[in-house]
Amino acid sequence: MPVSIQPVMKGRLACWQVRRGDSLLLVAEQGAQVLEYRQGDAAPVIWLSEQAAFDSGQPVRGGIPVCWPWFGDLARNPEAVQALHPLPAPAHGLVRGLPWTLERQAEEQGTAVLDFNCPPLAQCPGLQLRLQIRLDDALHLRLTSHNLGDATVTLSQALHSYLAVGDIHRVSVQGLDDTPYIETLEDWQPRRQSGELRFDGETDRIYLDLPQRLALIDPAWQRRIELHASGSRSAVLWNPWIDKSRRLSQFAEDAWQRMLCIETANVLDDVVRLAPGATHTLGLSIALKPSP
Repeated sequence: MPVSIQPVMKGRLACWQVRRGDSLLLVAEQGAQVLEYRQGDAAPVIWLSEQAAFDSGQPVRGGIPVCWPWFGDLARNPEAVQALHPLPAPAHGLVRGLPWTLERQAEEQGTAVLDFNCPPLAQCPGLQLRLQIRLDDALHLRLTSHNLGDATVTLSQALHSYLAVGDIHRVSVQGLDDTPYIETLEDWQPRRQSGELRFDGETDRIYLDLPQRLALIDPAWQRRIELHASGSRSAVLWNPWIDKSRRLSQFAEDAWQRMLCIETANVLDDVVRLAPGATHTLGLSIALKPSP
């Protein structure tokens, strides 16, 4: 399988364009953020906003942002995570707007490989962060945290995947049945999922004690997107629906119909506690399959 990796520009952002056969992957230097992933002439697997701004230092709406060393609102994180940074703090951590270093690019037996290093953070001395992105018949991400310091560190994190869908009204998510979740839209009340998850309004849920595999079923595009997580027992499922879409930056008013976030994470009781010298890897594989 032929593989090519080329530097390109997307707006003002330096990127790498990866081609493997008829698959296309675009990764920005800023945040080591996957911006695009598609296979051949099929609809994109990853959703990228039509109104996305590709400016240095500004988060890009869509793709797969890396949220680290905390996810979401730091004040909603456990106290041990809050110790990383004084409040108030930016949402989703500190690394999305930073220029990462591409340490290695390679072709390994028909697989494209990109290894990124995050620059050291003065706020988190002793913490090292790396991201490996691999493209074969699927897309694989491995986010590795290494504690080089002499004290235990607690962090939360996510691979904030925006997935493209044909029609949010028709999609469902399999693999959530009987799993507990936090309903953030109703005062963070604990609930339990019954059956598949379908969508008829704004959704912002934190699922806990998840299986390793979830599947997004998309009848409009006659396909399923399979997600295989490792180093994670939690995920956030999010769609802003109508009203919230009008308040979001870089987001068309009707874009909620074409996307769903399934964010592989380590949040709440699933946070990562790194002893001195320890490492943790959060993994995500995204595979596109035809509908059965």
